[in-house]
Amino acid sequence: MRKKWILTLVILVPLSVGGLLWWREAPVAVTVVHPTRGPAVEAIYATGSVEPTVMLPIASRAAGDLVELQVDEGDQVRKGQTLARLDDADLANTVQELDARAHLARLNLQRMQELVQRKVVATVEVDQARADLDAAEAVLRRAKAQRGFMTLTAPADGLIIRRDGEVGQFIPAGQAVFYLSCCAPLRVTAEVDEEDIPRVRVGQTVVLHADALPDQVFDGDVSQITPKGDPVARTFRVRIRLAEPAGLQIGMTVDANLIVTERQDALLVPSTAIQNGALWLVADGKLHRQTVRIGVAGALRTEILDGLPPDAQVVATPSEALRDGATVRIRPPDTAPQP
Repeated sequence: MRKKWILTLVILVPLSVGGLLWWREAPVAVTVVHPTRGPAVEAIYATGSVEPTVMLPIASRAAGDLVELQVDEGDQVRKGQTLARLDDADLANTVQELDARAHLARLNLQRMQELVQRKVVATVEVDQARADLDAAEAVLRRAKAQRGFMTLTAPADGLIIRRDGEVGQFIPAGQAVFYLSCCAPLRVTAEVDEEDIPRVRVGQTVVLHADALPDQVFDGDVSQITPKGDPVARTFRVRIRLAEPAGLQIGMTVDANLIVTERQDALLVPSTAIQNGALWLVADGKLHRQTVRIGVAGALRTEILDGLPPDAQVVATPSEALRDGATVRIRPPDTAPQP
């Protein structure tokens, strides 16, 4: 019985070793692709919004009830055009009273000048009357100016982009009733992560896309980088000048890609082919691990700067089980998931 067990082990052990060797040497099925040539673009992604380059708030210096609106959001206005009026009845009465006092002071000065000519009063009386008139006219001018503050006018040619006020509403002093976009084209303000801001420079090309206009791509360039970042959001504000803002409207959200590097004839492979900084190549039916120098890395394609022949066969989706020198069987691309 013992001899039978020994004989069985003698037979099974070589068979097991042989089976293991056969399994290790069995061809590995892989899908291969060839490197391609195309543009390689490295960009910094940021989100932003469209805004006017110059936006002027229009507010009254005095408080009052809004009694008249002559323009609304979306209206084009001219410099000096009346936009709205606040209730100025009290100031109108004050102006009328002060105008009467100034008129009286003017008459008193004339009488004093006549009396001086007739040597009835001293010259000092004329000086006093002239001072009274100057004071009355100054107070009158101030009251007229205050009354003028109750009428809101356009400080420049532009577009009314916002109105905050209804007829009958009490408007506190200094509260903006209108916002005027003027004097310059639209721009985009984007928030760029602090880790990326060292690679952003003035004049840098920017490609923009708005969800509201899915079929359009907008070109721009960086016009300004704020010198102080937001310590909470850890971002820096970047202003982007639009080459042609047609179609974009104030307040639209846009995706901005700030171009850092762009090469037109780069050697590209699927990003899924890269494994720990290397590629698996197939040559003469065997696998070979090739370390490469990577350039611009994208979600679908990655640029190879060095270490890859242009006509190489690259394993499209390598697994961790691949080993150098293993025999392979090339699988048709249509039987494997596309990279």
